[in-house]
Amino acid sequence: MFSDDTMLAIVHAVARVFELAGIGAILLGALIALGHLVRNLARGGTGKAQEDDSIAVFRRMLGRSILTGLELLVAADIILTVAVDPTLESVLVLGAIVLIRTFLSFSLEVEIDGRWPWQKKATGEAEQ
Repeated sequence: MFSDDTMLAIVHAVARVFELAGIGAILLGALIALGHLVRNLARGGTGKAQEDDSIAVFRRMLGRSILTGLELLVAADIILTVAVDPTLESVLVLGAIVLIRTFLSFSLEVEIDGRWPWQKKATGEAEQ
């Protein structure tokens, strides 16, 4: 069907697409969040409370884009490790990367929602 070199090239291309998508998700999300923040602050408001709310929305949007980007980057790492170089060393490096990114994801989730991901939402709390 495909030669080994062709398969390797395909796997590298797919991993590269995931890496670029992860970077793009973070950059695009940051730009959109910044745009919303600038728009909300330019509209003015009723003072400090409005400004604090705008900043909270910005942080939430930025955090979500970072989480999405991290997930895509982890997918690229998994593809490369499993398909290209499945040695014990590369699997251990992947494990370390996944642990670090999982810690970052949990930290961002707590920062965004104010609770651990496995904790139930408070009654009446809206889904975002």
